[in-house]
Amino acid sequence: MNSSYAHDARTGRFNRLVGVLHKDMYRYAAWLCRDPSVAEEVVQEALLRAWKSLDALREDDAAKQWLMTIVRRENARYFERKRLETVDIDRLTPTQAAMLVEGDDAELNALREAIYRLDDDYREPLVLQVLMGHSTKEIAALMGINPGAVLTRLHRARHKLKAVVDEAEA
Repeated sequence: MNSSYAHDARTGRFNRLVGVLHKDMYRYAAWLCRDPSVAEEVVQEALLRAWKSLDALREDDAAKQWLMTIVRRENARYFERKRLETVDIDRLTPTQAAMLVEGDDAELNALREAIYRLDDDYREPLVLQVLMGHSTKEIAALMGINPGAVLTRLHRARHKLKAVVDEAEA
């Protein structure tokens, strides 16, 4: 009876924490890996790991940072063990080549491309702040660096993006 109650309490806690943060986990994974299906796999692995180590989370207030760190590490693990298939784009059929055409919003696509071209050290804090709404302190904890380094990286990321946009407009 006691173990059943403990299991139910653990399950309830997990569902309460993940239910609120699941969309954030997916959005972050999608930005990290740039592939919706891979992001789903990363989030599933992160949820499994979170379930296994739920007892290590002492305060529910730290759940968002804890889960995002797990997503980040699972993304790294995914690409460590996975060898991605490459395609020679020079040998595509006309139908396959048509799938490579960009969408209608050239300005948005140019901005996305500029963000993707940023080094991970600059792209990740920018995405965490702008897309995910994390504070400098939260980003520092997620990335394992100090808040001053986060501010420096954010500043440099914005300058690099501005330079790309200014260059494209010229």
